[in-house]
Amino acid sequence: MILYRYIQKNEAGQAAHIEAACFPPSEACTEKMMTERVNAVPELFMVAVDSETGKLAGFLCGLATNETSFRDEFFSDTSLHDPAGDNVVLLGLDVLPEYRMRGIAKTLMDLYKRDRFAEGKKRLILTCKTEKAPMYEKMGFVKSGPSSSLWGGIPWEEMHCDR
Repeated sequence: MILYRYIQKNEAGQAAHIEAACFPPSEACTEKMMTERVNAVPELFMVAVDSETGKLAGFLCGLATNETSFRDEFFSDTSLHDPAGDNVVLLGLDVLPEYRMRGIAKTLMDLYKRDRFAEGKKRLILTCKTEKAPMYEKMGFVKSGPSSSLWGGIPWEEMHCDR
């Protein structure tokens, strides 16, 4: 069984391990970056936990902002987090390969959207590889167009979901 909750500070290393399993080194956030996110904004870092092992199976994290488009600095600079911001930029939706195809990513997104919109946030913004766009469309996101992000040296699609 998978349980959903917000991250605990001692789980940053597990989150970094998941990130490394889900993205190539040029795109994965480092353990230092992940630890900074967990310490700065644990309230915007939801995790999926395997109830049998107690280990993280996946996560979804972000930063609040009043900005309306994604920029690479959000990945590496947690000082850009503005708790009063109307929007949330999503920095990662990661599920370990052995837990995929169980609805974990969709459940994380559904719960995250519910919580953010209940807090009064107006928009969630993400970037993804073009081939992942249909998955996010099924989660209620619409394409905004090509992203200005060049994270990892590749092109990204920007998408958003409004309250």
